Amino acid sequence: MSCFSSSWDGTLSQNDFSVAAHVFTERWERNNSSSPSWFWVNSPKGTPFLASSQHVEGYLSLESMCVLVSAEDSNEESCTVEEEAGFSEIEGAADSATLVQSNRHEAHYYDFHIVYSASYRVPVLYFRAYCSVMSMSCVNILIFAECIDGRPLLLNEIEKDLPACSSKVLLETKWTFITQEEHPFLNRPWYKLHPCGTSEWMKLLCLGDEVAAKNGLAIELYLVSWFSVVGQVVGLKTPLEMVKKSV
Repeated sequence: MSCFSSSWDGTLSQNDFSVAAHVFTERWERNNSSSPSWFWVNSPKGTPFLASSQHVEGYLSLESMCVLVSAEDSNEESCTVEEEAGFSEIEGAADSATLVQSNRHEAHYYDFHIVYSASYRVPVLYFRAYCSVMSMSCVNILIFAECIDGRPLLLNEIEKDLPACSSKVLLETKWTFITQEEHPFLNRPWYKLHPCGTSEWMKLLCLGDEVAAKNGLAIELYLVSWFSVVGQVVGLKTPLEMVKKSV
């Protein structure tokens, strides 16, 4: 693995981002198989993603991360019993009954993109969230499910899904911590974690001890180290095995 020097300023080039993205996706798949996979999306004008020295434009994507929000607090169930008198008379014994139970469950789905910022020369986490409501009904022993695609979530709704520490920071900093702007590749409004200060804390994180300062940070592990911090903000944890150099 090639390394940044001890005088490194905490940033990386577009090419370094592409190389680090390749390693990140491989390690995530290997060590976090229970979660959705990250995959590379080429820029409309880009070239296929290769772990090489060639300049590649694109971004990493993780889609449909589900957060189960709630079931009806009262677990509302409606039961109806329909008795068919005529049938009872003919058969002479049993009642005919139909039991109907229904529940509604709400889930929030998140899409995450890791995009390279040419101006800050660091990765930036973009995300969007939307609501999906599933209505389930049970008629006798038959189960019917209806999925209702919902609306995009507003920031105050997203706040409720964030870890407590992130919600506190969001409350204190409001639009400087999480901002909404046009996605650089999709040209649609997405939320993002503002990259201001990323290079400074990445330098401290990666070169903060004597060994790291002497040997430098492996370029390939930049995104792994970066996401181990940024992912926690939105509740995505990085397995410890991902950050080991020998993995």
